Amino acid sequence: MTQSPSVRRRPRALSPLREHLRDTFWFAPTAAMLAVFVVWVGAEALDTALVDALREDRDYETLDELLRFAEDAKAVVTAVGSAMMTFIGVVFSISLVAVQMATGQFTPRVVRLFVRSRITKATFAVFLATFVLTLLVLTSFDSVDDPRAATSVPLVQSVLTLCMVALSLLLFVLYVNATLRLMRISHVIARIASESFRVVASMPVPVAGQGAPDLGTETAWVPHEGRAGVLRDVHIARLVRVARKHGVVLRLIPRIGDFVVPGMPVLAVHGGPVPPRRALRYAISVGVERTYHQDLGFGLRQLSDIALRGLSPAVNDPTTAVQALDRVIQFLAALSRRPLDAALHRDRAGAVRLVQPVPGWTELVDLGLTETRGCAVGNPQVSRRMLAGLDDLLLLAPPERREPLLRHRDLLRQAVTLAARSAPDREFALRPDRQGIG
Repeated sequence: MTQSPSVRRRPRALSPLREHLRDTFWFAPTAAMLAVFVVWVGAEALDTALVDALREDRDYETLDELLRFAEDAKAVVTAVGSAMMTFIGVVFSISLVAVQMATGQFTPRVVRLFVRSRITKATFAVFLATFVLTLLVLTSFDSVDDPRAATSVPLVQSVLTLCMVALSLLLFVLYVNATLRLMRISHVIARIASESFRVVASMPVPVAGQGAPDLGTETAWVPHEGRAGVLRDVHIARLVRVARKHGVVLRLIPRIGDFVVPGMPVLAVHGGPVPPRRALRYAISVGVERTYHQDLGFGLRQLSDIALRGLSPAVNDPTTAVQALDRVIQFLAALSRRPLDAALHRDRAGAVRLVQPVPGWTELVDLGLTETRGCAVGNPQVSRRMLAGLDDLLLLAPPERREPLLRHRDLLRQAVTLAARSAPDREFALRPDRQGIG
């Protein structure tokens, strides 16, 4: 049997453990230090086996050369150990400065990009692992000069340390490059847009020829059990499977991104009895902040925040607002002809088993444009770009979706007309331009 597109494109559920580890900084360094300890044990065993083999062959001349090499290597390893602590301090300082700048110039919501940056965690982890390795290697150096009394010469360990230093330098260059990119507003906005389009791509594709389903009578609802927080994710596959097994349709009451409290209804049951609570366990994921996963409006929320921060008197950067508007227009254009309001998830037989509410077209347009439009008065660069974007959306959107676009265009024109000091200023501010003022 061929699966419907909605089943084939079903997004994977969030793992609470994986999300917790991605939002923390302790796991990667701890895992790296444990891994390097295991590697060091193996390297030490190899070095010991090498010395034992040379002593059995009575090749003391080679052992003497290795001891002289060890003296030089010890100085290098000691220098590396001291330098690693300095490097760790530099990485930590750069990260703090980048986070502070992002919070002040963009929006506190983009700090999540820095916290979850894989290159930052990898750099920090490798630096700490290299430092731990140097301490372990220093304990393997013998203080004897007689090759007949030598028990261990850290040859493999010294080579491993040099390899870790080379990897640390490479990661440091990549880390600086990635951090500088994240401090540039154009890359941050592009990253937000790409994450938002992933949400769009994961939405179920409507089945041709099938309209809105009849959910049947609402028989019961399931309350939220657990801590209060932001609804981040629902386990779609599990809910569809449970609904199919019990012959019901489940309807998610809050939207992804809503704040839920214990006892609040989260699922409505249509057409049958309530499934057992144990079957619905771990089907709802709640956290302290919103994520891109299944949250169609989170990207627009961040883009609006960045535009508002750019238009604030403290920052006064309308060009940043225009860059955010570019992505808002792009996102709305991609959704201009897609079915919204509800995502219908079907089972293998094509029957609707889960109805998930998503923001409607009017809500998305208001989210992306309302706050920026309110601050566009007095910034002709922003008003011109917004008018050009609205004109483009009016060409793309079907007739039934043009009302909110026309409303925003009329409100913007009215506000600029009232605020303009002269007719030439008003005419200039109301002239559509995709670059604002270029």
